[in-house]
Amino acid sequence: MDKVIQWLNWILVVDFFFVLFSLAWLAVAVAGRASGIDLGLDLWYGLWEPLFTPAIGLLMGGAILTGVVGQVRKRLQSNSKI
Repeated sequence: MDKVIQWLNWILVVDFFFVLFSLAWLAVAVAGRASGIDLGLDLWYGLWEPLFTPAIGLLMGGAILTGVVGQVRKRLQSNSKI
Protein backbone atom coordinates (compact mmCIF):
# COMPACT_ATOMS: atom_id res chain seq x y z
CA MET A 1 0.00 0.00 0.00
CA ASP A 2 2.87 2.37 0.77
CA LYS A 3 4.33 1.85 -2.70
CA VAL A 4 0.98 2.77 -4.31
CA ILE A 5 0.75 5.95 -2.22
CA GLN A 6 4.35 6.80 -3.10
CA TRP A 7 3.63 6.43 -6.84
CA LEU A 8 0.41 8.42 -6.51
CA ASN A 9 2.28 11.24 -4.78
CA TRP A 10 4.97 11.22 -7.49
CA ILE A 11 2.34 11.41 -10.23
CA LEU A 12 0.60 14.26 -8.40
CA VAL A 13 3.85 16.23 -8.10
CA VAL A 14 4.54 15.85 -11.83
CA ASP A 15 0.93 16.78 -12.62
CA PHE A 16 1.14 19.81 -10.32
CA PHE A 17 4.15 21.16 -12.18
CA PHE A 18 2.46 20.46 -15.51
CA VAL A 19 -0.57 22.49 -14.38
CA LEU A 20 1.74 25.30 -13.23
CA PHE A 21 3.48 25.22 -16.62
CA SER A 22 0.13 25.45 -18.40
CA LEU A 23 -0.86 28.41 -16.22
CA ALA A 24 2.41 30.18 -16.99
CA TRP A 25 1.93 29.47 -20.70
CA LEU A 26 -1.57 30.96 -20.51
CA ALA A 27 -0.29 34.11 -18.79
CA VAL A 28 2.49 34.59 -21.34
CA ALA A 29 0.17 33.89 -24.27
CA VAL A 30 -2.43 36.37 -23.01
CA ALA A 31 0.25 39.03 -22.52
CA GLY A 32 1.52 38.29 -26.02
CA ARG A 33 -1.98 38.59 -27.47
CA ALA A 34 -2.42 41.94 -25.71
CA SER A 35 0.81 43.22 -27.24
CA GLY A 36 0.04 41.80 -30.68
CA ILE A 37 2.54 38.91 -30.61
CA ASP A 38 1.34 35.36 -31.29
CA LEU A 39 2.65 33.21 -28.42
CA GLY A 40 0.32 30.23 -28.80
CA LEU A 41 -2.92 31.32 -27.19
CA ASP A 42 -5.00 29.62 -29.89
CA LEU A 43 -2.98 26.42 -29.42
CA TRP A 44 -3.49 26.68 -25.65
CA TYR A 45 -7.25 27.01 -26.16
CA GLY A 46 -7.17 23.97 -28.43
CA LEU A 47 -5.38 21.93 -25.76
CA TRP A 48 -7.62 23.10 -22.91
CA GLU A 49 -10.29 20.42 -23.20
CA PRO A 50 -8.25 17.35 -24.16
CA LEU A 51 -5.13 18.02 -22.03
CA PHE A 52 -5.36 20.68 -19.35
CA THR A 53 -8.85 19.92 -18.02
CA PRO A 54 -8.03 16.24 -17.27
CA ALA A 55 -4.71 17.29 -15.69
CA ILE A 56 -6.51 19.65 -13.31
CA GLY A 57 -9.13 16.97 -12.57
CA LEU A 58 -6.41 14.41 -11.86
CA LEU A 59 -4.72 16.85 -9.51
CA MET A 60 -7.92 17.55 -7.59
CA GLY A 61 -9.01 13.91 -7.49
CA GLY A 62 -5.57 12.73 -6.41
CA ALA A 63 -5.42 15.32 -3.64
CA ILE A 64 -8.80 14.20 -2.34
CA LEU A 65 -7.83 10.51 -2.61
CA THR A 66 -4.55 11.10 -0.79
CA GLY A 67 -6.37 12.91 2.00
CA VAL A 68 -8.97 10.19 2.37
CA VAL A 69 -6.33 7.43 2.43
CA GLY A 70 -4.36 9.38 5.03
CA GLN A 71 -7.40 9.74 7.27
CA VAL A 72 -8.29 6.06 6.92
CA ARG A 73 -4.72 5.02 7.76
CA LYS A 74 -4.68 7.33 10.78
CA ARG A 75 -7.93 5.88 12.10
CA LEU A 76 -6.79 2.31 11.50
CA GLN A 77 -3.54 2.98 13.35
CA SER A 78 -5.35 4.63 16.28
CA ASN A 79 -7.81 1.70 16.47
CA SER A 80 -4.99 -0.85 16.49
CA LYS A 81 -3.30 0.87 19.46
CA ILE A 82 -6.39 0.55 21.65
